[in-house]
Amino acid sequence: MPKVVHDAKIAILTCPFEPPKPKTKHKLDISSVEEFKNLQEYEQDKFKEMIKYVKDSGANLVICQWGFDDEANHLLLQNELPAVRWVGGSEIEMIAIATGGRIVPRFEDLDASKLGYAGKVTEVEFGTTRDHMLVLEDCANKKAVTALIRGSNKMLIDESTRALHDSLCVVRNLIRDDRVVYGGGAAEISCSLAVQEEADKQKGIDQYAFRAFAEALDSIPMALAENSGLNPISTLTALKSEHVNTGKSSIGVDCLGSNNNDMKQLFVIDPLIGKKQQVLLATQLTRMILKINNVIVSGKDQY
Repeated sequence: MPKVVHDAKIAILTCPFEPPKPKTKHKLDISSVEEFKNLQEYEQDKFKEMIKYVKDSGANLVICQWGFDDEANHLLLQNELPAVRWVGGSEIEMIAIATGGRIVPRFEDLDASKLGYAGKVTEVEFGTTRDHMLVLEDCANKKAVTALIRGSNKMLIDESTRALHDSLCVVRNLIRDDRVVYGGGAAEISCSLAVQEEADKQKGIDQYAFRAFAEALDSIPMALAENSGLNPISTLTALKSEHVNTGKSSIGVDCLGSNNNDMKQLFVIDPLIGKKQQVLLATQLTRMILKINNVIVSGKDQY
């Protein structure tokens, strides 16, 4: 079959290219050559009928979820109808989304309105491996994209997949809420200073809770500084001092070694919705642990 198909009109099928089989409670006995020939002609007629349905719809490429034997493969080739078999269910759905086609469960339901479109379909082989991939270009749905990740081992591929997933989640969060905060621990330092300022206004035992919350927020920039090879305590002290003296809320840990702590100039940002969720989940987890240990119940001390 051809390796490249231009202006592909794709029939996406979840029905197999094979004649109907008897149910499990029935059996078919063949006792003569004539009966075998009749069965063979019946199968070929069914194959030709299936191919006729596909050809009448105007399709010039078939994507099939199930397999087909050598006889069906031969008839497809004779009718100049390229086909791809054993395409997984999730891949079938992705192809339908990308090409704008409909998934057809029966040959009788196939018509021109249910075909997908791709400007070019190519079969690609990967170097020394036996893997094959079908590349669809200029599809009806221009926004559909497939990312191919390859690596020397499975651990590297899994790590790249997680990184790509995290990036997509960031984009999703920005679409939901386009507000951002400065990264590099700048947002945590600003929150810590605000909580510490509020702690000074409190009286009694509440101020200890506020101070503990402020110290917990400081752990983020301290971890960033330590991972960057900096002295965490002196770095945090200097950054807090710069926050107070300059009034800039964009001062954070310079993890890039550029001698610039202004995250606004370095364009280091985080989505606000993600940062809020992190703080909220951490706070809820802490409250849950405290309640389990019978330290705080309904916001009151228990002895």
